[in-house]
Amino acid sequence: MTEHKTHPEQNGIALCVDLDGTLLKSDLLYESLLALLGKQPLLLFLLPFWLLRGKAALKHEIASRVELDAGSLPYDDRVVEALRKTQARPRVLCTASNTKFAQQVAAHLGVFDLVLASDNGVNLSGANKAKALVERFGERGFDYMGNASVDLTVWARARHAWVVNGPRGLAERAARVGTVAEQLPPTAAGLKTWIKALRIHQWLKNLLVFLPLLASHRFFDAEAVIASVLAFLAFGLCASGVYVLNDLLDLPSDRQHPRKRLRPFAAGRLPLLHGLFAAPLLTLTGFAVALLASPWFALVLVGYYAMTLAYSLRLKRIVMVDVVLLAGLYTVRIIGGAAAIGASLSFWLLAFSMFIFLSLAMLKRYTELSAILGSGRNTASGRGYSVEDLPLIQSLGAAAGYLAVLVFALYINSPESLTLYARPQVLWVICPLLLYWISRLWIISHRGAMDDDPVVFAVTDRASQIVIALCGLLALGAIG
Repeated sequence: MTEHKTHPEQNGIALCVDLDGTLLKSDLLYESLLALLGKQPLLLFLLPFWLLRGKAALKHEIASRVELDAGSLPYDDRVVEALRKTQARPRVLCTASNTKFAQQVAAHLGVFDLVLASDNGVNLSGANKAKALVERFGERGFDYMGNASVDLTVWARARHAWVVNGPRGLAERAARVGTVAEQLPPTAAGLKTWIKALRIHQWLKNLLVFLPLLASHRFFDAEAVIASVLAFLAFGLCASGVYVLNDLLDLPSDRQHPRKRLRPFAAGRLPLLHGLFAAPLLTLTGFAVALLASPWFALVLVGYYAMTLAYSLRLKRIVMVDVVLLAGLYTVRIIGGAAAIGASLSFWLLAFSMFIFLSLAMLKRYTELSAILGSGRNTASGRGYSVEDLPLIQSLGAAAGYLAVLVFALYINSPESLTLYARPQVLWVICPLLLYWISRLWIISHRGAMDDDPVVFAVTDRASQIVIALCGLLALGAIG
């Protein structure tokens, strides 16, 4: 056990506060573990060996390899306010987290007179924490704020118990072993919070799996329609699993972002442990649904997952590689849709999708950098870009969008188009519509009015909806 004093001890009953789940709406063990995996994922295989030496040793090994930003962590404002109002008696941070992180938190808040935390030898939790507090302050010589069943041992020896963010029934159990002075209930995280964490609205991107079905004019092929629907669900489940994993690995950078800091895991509205369970469960369910659609589609989904995993762990930090990979991930959805229904891949469709989605990926980065510029910073946390790259990204992204229109224009007079469409000349009207749409998206982004995700913006924007509807009607008119 390690202790650290920041001020001389004062007389009076000490107010002792747990860190994980009480002062903090998160858990530093999982925070540091995720930071380690994001930095050195291969160290995952060493975790069992570290744990064999005890939980304190595990925390010490992780803490020695990563850094956490104490200023960006999601604190419980109610607890911080109570600490700031309490100055007539000692305030103690007493936590099972590693002493390195505990001292950083104490230094950031500046409200603690003493820090007791785990070191390489002692995990300061449960009975160990109760023993340490009794040795320092005496039996009933302290009040204790905690949030979990493991704190019952401490409350049994405290003067008063403060139950903070505890699960249902914990306050009643605490009352059986001690005196409950205060109860601060947790903020409810309902279905809406999970819907936001899973980013169900992002499933709109998975509508791309229906493009091969539409392009091959198999609208009334029931078997193909069912396979496409299964592909849509499989991509959605797998993508949600990836989004959760990405949010867990992106906690530090998300908390620096003006909008992403409000995401459920970054803001502490959902426990990190729940996310660690949800990510693989969603992914495995997605693969199970994929097998129902087609074994070939399941292989495509495996490739998609490998690409997204590589993106989350490393490639999103490499300039230009990230946007090319993002464009590729959109295109993989089209490839998956073709695999699900057994359709051959169209060169024209793949070329068009790569250019149009490269434009949208760059638009996404441009929007993020514009928001960073507006906040007074120069670089994107966790990315390889700076605000000086804005003009270049804008020109490259707009050029990619116009190239997509050029590919579509060349397709109109191709043999493939003449085979599928009775009146392919009708498709020419789509070209100016696409030019207008792409130009408008970039102008909106340049003015700072673009959503973080341009695909979601395009689906919800009225002008974009009209353009998409007109393009669909023109395509149907060209069939004859």
